[in-house]
Amino acid sequence: MTEPAPPSPGAQDAIRPIILGVSFKLYLDVDSTVQWAKTVAGIVRTHPALKDGGVRLFVLPSLPAVPGVVEALRDTPVGVGAQDLFWEDRGAFTGAVSGTDLRAVGCTYAEVGHAERRALFGDDDEIVRRKLAAALRNGLTPILCVGETVKSDPETAARETAAELEAVTRELPAADGGHDLIVAYEPRWAIGQAEAADADQVGTVIERLRQVLEADGRVGASSVLYGGSAQPGTLSTLRERTDGLFLGRFAHDPHRFGLILDEAAALRDSQLRTG
Repeated sequence: MTEPAPPSPGAQDAIRPIILGVSFKLYLDVDSTVQWAKTVAGIVRTHPALKDGGVRLFVLPSLPAVPGVVEALRDTPVGVGAQDLFWEDRGAFTGAVSGTDLRAVGCTYAEVGHAERRALFGDDDEIVRRKLAAALRNGLTPILCVGETVKSDPETAARETAAELEAVTRELPAADGGHDLIVAYEPRWAIGQAEAADADQVGTVIERLRQVLEADGRVGASSVLYGGSAQPGTLSTLRERTDGLFLGRFAHDPHRFGLILDEAAALRDSQLRTG
């Protein structure tokens, strides 16, 4: 059997990295979250997917677990972030947490606009815009969540989700080289369900979101992930339709997360062979 040709010089740099993110929401307590991070640290330190930077990882624990997770993942390539932040950095805002303080305790990412924040805490487009600006000015890479509320055909979903993305990014300030953004496409009707959204719909929506990002001169490097009941097998099904996955409860078991990491490594190898 003929061996596949090695990737051409520069092919590795031309292929987008696969990004995997994990949010713990409020499922696990602090000790369980830190133990997850310690277990995953042992996996990623030797996993081939992480060696060349072709796969990037970030985790978003609950706020009290952040310091322990940062320590557990020290000297690994896994980034740590927060599931939310306030739009001001200082002031009389009881209970709020600023991007400045998140950065100080080791966060490099911040999630904004999640469907549960919108539904349970009243985060509308204006609040999401302000939180997005707060993340950027504090050097935090935003994980910006968008997605349609009601299941519909792919073109309708793409149109509605692109309009949401444009609404929450319309006041982005200019920046040298543009702002780096990670957009998580999470159809709200798919969150918490047994299965992810259909691959063709995901592909249609993500392609439209990429067009919006690429047309915005204020955006620099950008990636679009899929979330919404993503689990082992989802990445292989979606393949090049997405830059990666934003995972929830299906990744809270380190073994299952390891399976998804294996999928990412296999997909990355396939891209390099054919790229």
